[in-house]
Amino acid sequence: MAPAMDKFLHKLRNLDAYPKINEDFYNRTLSGGVITVLSSVVILFLFFSELSSYLYTVTETKLLVDTSRGEKLHINFDVTFPAVRCSILSLDAMDISGEQHLDIRHNIIKKRIDANGNVIEAKQDGIGAPKIEKPLQKSGGRLEHNEHYCGSCYGAEESDDHCCNSCEEVRDAYKKKGWALSNMDLIDQCRREGYIQRVKDEEGEGCNIHGSLEVNKVAGNFHFATGKSIHQATIFLADLISFQDNYNISHRINKLSFGDHFPGLVNPLDGVQWVQGPNHGMYQYFIKVVPTVYTTLWGRVIYSNQYSVTEHFKSSEFGAIPGVFFFYDINPIKVNFKEEHVPFLHFLTNICAIVGGIFTVAGIVDSFVYYGKRTLKKKMEIGKHG
Repeated sequence: MAPAMDKFLHKLRNLDAYPKINEDFYNRTLSGGVITVLSSVVILFLFFSELSSYLYTVTETKLLVDTSRGEKLHINFDVTFPAVRCSILSLDAMDISGEQHLDIRHNIIKKRIDANGNVIEAKQDGIGAPKIEKPLQKSGGRLEHNEHYCGSCYGAEESDDHCCNSCEEVRDAYKKKGWALSNMDLIDQCRREGYIQRVKDEEGEGCNIHGSLEVNKVAGNFHFATGKSIHQATIFLADLISFQDNYNISHRINKLSFGDHFPGLVNPLDGVQWVQGPNHGMYQYFIKVVPTVYTTLWGRVIYSNQYSVTEHFKSSEFGAIPGVFFFYDINPIKVNFKEEHVPFLHFLTNICAIVGGIFTVAGIVDSFVYYGKRTLKKKMEIGKHG
């Protein structure tokens, strides 16, 4: 048993790829020391370079068909109108499914600004005077004040018992009829609430409007108009108030995004400014929204969107109403971003390659220098003896 084991161990010993040399035969040189130091420095440099690459997060990108259904699209905006008063600036939205949101005020904040851009007043839910408590009463064909009142809708009543007890309700009644309400001085509710006076008091002011919208994830549009919108047969009109300077729709888009922010997201309309020329009309942005899912290294999933945009101005000479319109369409392709590290085994393989490769190259250089010096020395000695 023992001879067979000794024979096996002897064969295994012959397979040693790293034969050991007795220290008595070592010959240490200055050049070898220099090469060892330099190779160690190079190894350290390449090691930390590889380590930084391993710790650096890479983003993998995939394109998929977006099969999601019934989701909502979250729109964040911050737009400044230097020449439009907050009292007459309205926000409306609609989509191809037929859903409409007119004069949106939920999650919207308006800031009155002066000519220098300083904030005068900031309020949520729109800016305007409170509703009156006792508007004019319809009674026997004449208007009077009464404890049990029913305000007149000035011809826009839907039925005999339809009441308009505020300026807002009169405007809504006209909106449903598709009528434009241009002379509000004739509306008692508006006059008593001080709506017209409030608009006049804001002369020369601008408005910053910011907030968010939640709409169906289908093609649609939202827009800022100088007046309450009137929807007729998929066309938006507006009950414009007779102040010509309000037609100036010069604007600056401080922020416009569709969904939450994620690393590397660029919104092309952020910071865009447009100044109106001599003609007033409708400024349009046509936006292509690309659904995007971003997964962080720690597993957090961010649902957002990227978008591209083209712009167009339509003059009122061609029937365009003053306003800024954002038409958006949803791309059927979804982009998936996923943060990842370089695999650890790949990192370990690279480290072994660096260490082994540098020592091998350094050994070749050292041998070349050592044997070159020895050869040169022998030639010099032969030359002396000769």
